[in-house]
Amino acid sequence: MQTRPETITELAPGLLRILAPNPSPMTYWGTNSYLLGEGTERVLIDPGPDLARHREALLAALPSGTRISHILVTHAHLDHSGGARALSQATGAPVLAFGDALAGRSPHMVALSETLGGGEGVDAGFSPDAILSHGTVLDTPAGPIEALHTPGHMGNHLCFAWGGELFSGDLIMGWSSSLISPPDGDAAAFRQSCALLLEHAPTRLHPGHGAPVETPRARIEFLLRHRAEREAQILSALAQGPMDLLTLTRAVYTDLPETHLPAATRNTLAHLIDLSLQNRLKAQSKIGINAIFSVT
Repeated sequence: MQTRPETITELAPGLLRILAPNPSPMTYWGTNSYLLGEGTERVLIDPGPDLARHREALLAALPSGTRISHILVTHAHLDHSGGARALSQATGAPVLAFGDALAGRSPHMVALSETLGGGEGVDAGFSPDAILSHGTVLDTPAGPIEALHTPGHMGNHLCFAWGGELFSGDLIMGWSSSLISPPDGDAAAFRQSCALLLEHAPTRLHPGHGAPVETPRARIEFLLRHRAEREAQILSALAQGPMDLLTLTRAVYTDLPETHLPAATRNTLAHLIDLSLQNRLKAQSKIGINAIFSVT
């Protein structure tokens, strides 16, 4: 892990990163909150977790005489959206997002949701003040900000484009690949969202965790290759015979510490659902955490 940076870092004129005090193996050095703008009103992207210490840091990062005009949320995981309501009450700024924690799920994930488990870190009580649909351009004090619906890590995930800069939440990060945990995560949607970002061609990505990504195209293309290689490994393992989810995960992630196995199992399940939609494998019963899988 890189050395943890200062809590408040100026990344560019009019762009501050405020780092939440919630480091972990899943959040790296903590959640990144971003303040945009140089005038008397600033835009906040991702209020982060509901921690008084982080809320105090966000307010302290505001120059004297300035206020937050908008609170934009990339997705309804507690480490990104948990602090939204308290910060809105403290500042009067509205909370804007794609929707609640169930918004944006694909029909097949809705149909399978009862058998998939999951729900790690979901902010089930999250409710924005206003809904942002795909392609909405907000006229803000920091300039135009476009909301891009980018499911994959989560159904209600948004990225935010601000000039050439793009705030990528947990969809694209430089230090790690994204956790895709069904039914909130969706591997097929992840590919589609990556294609959307490649078409958008940002000059730099600001992720929800970790440092800025200075070569967005190369990083996105690498992650797409990584997912394709993982699917090939799954099919190769299943060619040896039917397996349950845990056995298959261990066969594919051969060098993974046992502590990382739960997250790897969720990613494997996402790939299994994706491959079943492509008719490249099947489950002996309804797809879920207890199913036995085999190649078609």
